[in-house]
Amino acid sequence: MKKILTILGLLAVAVMVATTALAADEHTLIGTKKCGMCHKAKTGDQYGIWQKSKHAHAYETLKSEESIAIAKKKGLGNPWEEEECLACHTTQHFTKAKTAARSKYVLEEGVGCEACHGPGSDYKSRKVMKDHDAAVAAGLMFPDEKFCLKCHNEKSPTFKGFDYKERWAQIAHPLPDK
Repeated sequence: MKKILTILGLLAVAVMVATTALAADEHTLIGTKKCGMCHKAKTGDQYGIWQKSKHAHAYETLKSEESIAIAKKKGLGNPWEEEECLACHTTQHFTKAKTAARSKYVLEEGVGCEACHGPGSDYKSRKVMKDHDAAVAAGLMFPDEKFCLKCHNEKSPTFKGFDYKERWAQIAHPLPDK
């Protein structure tokens, strides 16, 4: 009986350790404002470029008359509350990531940095960002055409085609200085 209790105890500890390890590997959102603290004019103004982009205003478009009419036609409620709409108009719903404690992330940021580059909780530090391999290991992503097509496709009620090279040029932002 003691052996069985010991084995069960060890098994319980192993499960707790594995669960803790998995939780530690889960990257969380920090919000574009946090990204913008470093990605300013001196590093290529990635934050400023994003602020002027349609991605930055993706959530706002859900409150437009056109979006409300589309949602109504599809039998949906308010588009700014519908998962089907939020999935491509907000970072959190697109990534399915949680927000970090003390996060500055808000739905209203639309499609922020972390929608394309992955939740930043574990690669946000300058030390990690200076090491490309370490940043990628910590969750930093670099989107390609296939990634963009997750939202920019015929499932969108306003889809009018997608030219990846043209659209990429519209959101291009230089790599930050190391």
